[in-house]
Amino acid sequence: MEHCINKIKSKWLFIVLMVAEISLLSKLCFSADLQVEMLKMSYSPEILYSEVGDNIIWPKSKGHNVEFIAGPSGFSLPKRSKMNKEYNVILDIPGIYYYWCTPHKSTGMIGLIVVGKNFSNKDEISKAKALGKSKKKLSQLINKIQN
Repeated sequence: MEHCINKIKSKWLFIVLMVAEISLLSKLCFSADLQVEMLKMSYSPEILYSEVGDNIIWPKSKGHNVEFIAGPSGFSLPKRSKMNKEYNVILDIPGIYYYWCTPHKSTGMIGLIVVGKNFSNKDEISKAKALGKSKKKLSQLINKIQN
């Protein structure tokens, strides 16, 4: 009897490990490269919808960079990108992320990324630091988020 119970436990452990491995591999295989353009004084798109694990790329653009200002709980802000350099980040925590172009933050050059269709930190993002024209723009972007 004990031998049968151990066999069943072993089979269940095997099944659980296989499901975990398949989930991990499917995420690795199906993650996407998404691009955000840095235009004259704005990002395009200004609101990007992505999934956990997607690689988000801002191509090299003269006079611009990317600096994260806020994100969901548990998110640690990455270092701001260097000026005039390509930048990429993979966001692993679902929620809304807020970023700006450091030299153009007061002109409204801001963007939002919604990861995993999770809007739980929308109120916190709406209260995040914003300067000059970015205050009104942040409010407009928050109102445009599709949830």
